[in-house]
Amino acid sequence: MRSHDFFDRFPSSRRLALLGGLGAGALAVSSLAAFGESHALMINASPSLPYWAIWLTRGATPQRGDIVLFDPPASPLLEKHFGKEPQPFGKRVSGVPGDIVTERSRSFFVNGKLVATAKPKSRIGEALALGPTGAVPKGCYFVTTGHKDGFDSRYAAIGWICRQRILGVGRPIL
Repeated sequence: MRSHDFFDRFPSSRRLALLGGLGAGALAVSSLAAFGESHALMINASPSLPYWAIWLTRGATPQRGDIVLFDPPASPLLEKHFGKEPQPFGKRVSGVPGDIVTERSRSFFVNGKLVATAKPKSRIGEALALGPTGAVPKGCYFVTTGHKDGFDSRYAAIGWICRQRILGVGRPIL
């Protein structure tokens, strides 16, 4: 028996198949929409990370070593270099809540491990104030990059990056 013969002989089966197909299609569309709300492809134009494409998972809890994408805090220094509405920053999580950040001779340590060294001046000669030290607060992170000109938690203009600024955790794809 051919399939169309089956549907001709059993009209209710045809309706059931049609409704099942429509239901599956609706489920696929809603799943795709939900996936789009929780994920994004981010393009990195900064040399501070060695990746140019990062897959973002929104709402994921950052762990040590993860890349986080975040909205940087407003400051005159940040505005001067990145404009009034800078693009999200991507940095690596070096310190998690409860870790101890210390600074000695402009070098920053997390739990005794060297994670970054701060420059005294920007590329155009502006003084760069040192970032926070002490215990990383609950819900906040100390973020860094290995790039010598990276603008991250080692500088006061960035400081701790707290949960409300974080867009999500990134995974480099290119």
